[in-house]
Amino acid sequence: MSEVQKKRVLNAGCGASVLGNLPAFFSPDTWDEVRLDIDPATRPDIIASLADMRRVIPDASFDAIYSSHAVEHLYAHEVSPAFREFRRVIKPDGFALITCPDLLAISRFIVQHGAEEVAYPSPAGPIRPIDMLFGHGRSIGEGRLAMAHHTGFTGARLARVAIESGFREVRAAEGRFFDLWTLLLGPQASEAAVAPMFDGTDLARLFAQPVSPAAPAPGPADASA
Repeated sequence: MSEVQKKRVLNAGCGASVLGNLPAFFSPDTWDEVRLDIDPATRPDIIASLADMRRVIPDASFDAIYSSHAVEHLYAHEVSPAFREFRRVIKPDGFALITCPDLLAISRFIVQHGAEEVAYPSPAGPIRPIDMLFGHGRSIGEGRLAMAHHTGFTGARLARVAIESGFREVRAAEGRFFDLWTLLLGPQASEAAVAPMFDGTDLARLFAQPVSPAAPAPGPADASA
């Protein structure tokens, strides 16, 4: 019996290689991961900016993109080019799963507790709203300037940029740590084909209700946008 051909996922803005960098549903049994980062120190497979991958990645090369806490490191003028690149490098029936800080959730915390109250503990140390907004202060103070954040997203902003970049539909949900999770479907992506991948995970709620093609579903991720 011939071996089933694996799908390919681009880990865009991968950071350092650690166990569990990808969600478990990107199983190595069925997915091949390619790591991309602008920082050579992370030892990625591909060194490139999210906003310009044309020299190193052909069109429609991947079945999916996973990008965790990378898009907030872009400058504002790089956001639209980066999302156009995401659309370009996935196949028409592919998707992108992107997570980043959620400006609305962070803002709610600031209103209630202030900008410097600890929001949650992490392996890197206590995380405060100012860390989520501008980048982890201690890491930046230690010389890791790439940790600085240059832009931010609500579900509505991310959905608008994604739709303008050629994605057909965007679904959004608020995470447990002031993070925003968004699923971007390519123009020929089938919800019926993508949804089972998330069964049994916290992200299955991305498919809990219909979504307008132009915006994420109303909910905790963007209730006032």
